[in-house]
Amino acid sequence: MKLLQLTIIVLITMAMMTSCNMDLETELEYESYEFSGIDENAGSWKPILISNGNDIAIDEPTSISSAEYLSELSEVKSMISAMSSDQRKQVNLWTNNSVIRWNEVALGLIAKYNLIPGPNVDDSYTLPNPANPEGPPVFPFAHPPYASRALAYLSVAQYDGMISAWYYKFMYDRPSPYQVDSEIIRAYVPNNLPSYPSEGAVVATVSRKILTAMFPLEADYLLQLEKDHLESLLLSGENVPSDLAAGKKIGEEIASIALARASTDGMKNAQAPKAVSDSLRAAAFDRFGWQWENLESPVRPVGLTPLFGKVKMWSVPKVEDTRAPIPPTPGSEAFQKDVKILEDYADNVTHERRRIANFWQDGLGTYTPPGHWNDIAGEYFLKYKLNSIRTARAFAYMNMAIMDGGISCWDTKYYYYYPRPIQMIKGFETIAGTPNFPSYTSGHSVFSAAAAEVLTYLFPQEGSVFQKWAEEAAMSRVYGGIHWTFDATVGTTQGRDVAQYTIEVAKTDGADN
Repeated sequence: MKLLQLTIIVLITMAMMTSCNMDLETELEYESYEFSGIDENAGSWKPILISNGNDIAIDEPTSISSAEYLSELSEVKSMISAMSSDQRKQVNLWTNNSVIRWNEVALGLIAKYNLIPGPNVDDSYTLPNPANPEGPPVFPFAHPPYASRALAYLSVAQYDGMISAWYYKFMYDRPSPYQVDSEIIRAYVPNNLPSYPSEGAVVATVSRKILTAMFPLEADYLLQLEKDHLESLLLSGENVPSDLAAGKKIGEEIASIALARASTDGMKNAQAPKAVSDSLRAAAFDRFGWQWENLESPVRPVGLTPLFGKVKMWSVPKVEDTRAPIPPTPGSEAFQKDVKILEDYADNVTHERRRIANFWQDGLGTYTPPGHWNDIAGEYFLKYKLNSIRTARAFAYMNMAIMDGGISCWDTKYYYYYPRPIQMIKGFETIAGTPNFPSYTSGHSVFSAAAAEVLTYLFPQEGSVFQKWAEEAAMSRVYGGIHWTFDATVGTTQGRDVAQYTIEVAKTDGADN
């Protein structure tokens, strides 16, 4: 039976791993559009990883009347005249705001790799190993903490690269090929952005490099995407090869800086050994007299990423500053009141509560709660016609807050080691799977509240919508029987508090001036 179970797990995993990474339909349908503004001064905004937009040096471009440039122009015209239908589809796909497209690529990869490693024949578990990504099991397991981190590094690197691109764009003010030669038909709605360096090339290269580090088995796939994207920039009439070369240089250097930070942020230690996990459990029991028990079968010896709470944060100086307060003691009046609430929800499952629980579940094989909020955000970036640097900025601060929120949540989880309802309520059943980590606070609640708070800062006119969704996402876990109500309500407060640190940073970068 164990061998059959393992075989089934392996077959399912292989099927999902070989499926298209866009199976979740994360790709928004949009064409090129006129931006609400082009932010001529964005090159002076304060980046996150580097000090200034000019920290990365590129060469001065040649004059548009030079023989070198005219040769490039002739090459682009020849490419456009010979464009195939498949190439035209690529031009239409990437559009003039490719930040959203690369975010969608990341969401697809997260869903593809969001698979729990199955047990070995002897019920032991082998952890995914970045030094041996082919496994088994394959690396990574793109669980919510991993997803939040991948999205944060991707978005932050894109944003810093765009600031550098904007700095040089308006310094050199080189026109696009279609503006130089009227015979070149532009593919995109004109926005009068200078072409050197290509912001699209920055995004293509930085995204390929960051995502390859996060999903090493996808290196060839991502390299092909970068190639297709770069070619589309030439075929669109927006850039010549030297525009791309300068953008790629910025992208390579920014990505290296981001990955250097990632290599020392502590994530490699997050999935702690059993001895460390046991020490956290014992410390919680000594402090509070309770401890969470993993009720899955077969039981993994260690919960999910016990030391994710020790990972370096983006905007919060000390994780303890955002740790949630002590939860109700089991058996207390407050605790028993919550037991009755959960029992009532379990006995009176409504269609609406089940819908909410299912809609926000974001479990295995999906892009996780952080990805769900990125998907939501993309729709609003398009609704308000954000240009590519504004889009990168919005993704960056939202994903910084989501990752910081996750770190704060996991610190709280393993500090209190609080048991889940299924452990404490006799005969209790959930309508969703029970995660293998402590209950308090709810990750869905913290991730969602952090995202909603940043989106409310960016789009205050939509704030009531974002806040409603965050509260609904939090309660979805209660309706599912996975969390106590205080896991959700306190987690929502925690996520909002963490996001305020991020928003304070955002308010000083110059973009609001």
